[in-house]
Amino acid sequence: MVKKLVFITFLAVLVLVGCSQSINLEEHFSLNGTVEPLDAVNQVGEKVKMSDYEDKVWLSTFIFTNCDTVCSPMTAHIATLQEQLQDEKVDVELVSFSIDPEHDTPEVLKGFAEQFGADFKNWNFLTGYEQAEIESFSNTSFLVPAAKLEGSNQFVHSTSIYLMKGNTILEQYEGVSEVPNEKIVEDIKLLQ
Repeated sequence: MVKKLVFITFLAVLVLVGCSQSINLEEHFSLNGTVEPLDAVNQVGEKVKMSDYEDKVWLSTFIFTNCDTVCSPMTAHIATLQEQLQDEKVDVELVSFSIDPEHDTPEVLKGFAEQFGADFKNWNFLTGYEQAEIESFSNTSFLVPAAKLEGSNQFVHSTSIYLMKGNTILEQYEGVSEVPNEKIVEDIKLLQ
C-alpha cells in the first residue's frame, strides 16, 4: 500500500512538473506583433508566402545586397547561427527579406547568400515584391523603417534578428555586433 501511495505521489509530481514546463509566450518574450501577408520568391525563384511559416519557428532579418555597412556582417552572423542550430539539431527556418527588390533578383540573392555559406535547406532569401510592399510590410508588421535614402542606393532598415512563431513576432535580438547566439538558441528550444 505504501509503495502504491509513493508511486501515485511520484506520478502526481511528474504531471505537475510537466504542466509547469509550458511556456507563457507573453511573459517570456518582449514582443507580440503579427506578420502581415506577403508574397515573395526565394533565391531559386520558388514562390513563398508568409502562410508557409504558419506552423513553424523562424528567424527573420532585413537585408539588401548592395549594403555597404551592416548587411554582410548580419548575414555572416546568421550563417554562424545556422551552423550552431544545425549542430544542436534545432529545427528552425531562416528568412532574409530583401528591402531592395528592384536590384535583388533571385540570382543576385543566391550569389550573395553563397558568399556566406548559407544552407538553403532552411534559409530563404526573399524578393519578388514591390518596393512599396516591403516598406509597408516592415513598417506595419515589425514596426521598423525600411526606406531608400534619397539620392543613394542605400536603404534604412532594421538590424535586428526577429524570432517568430507562425505569424507572431516574439522577440528581437542584436544582429550586427554581440549577437546573443546562446540566448537565441535557448529561446528557440523553448518553443519546440
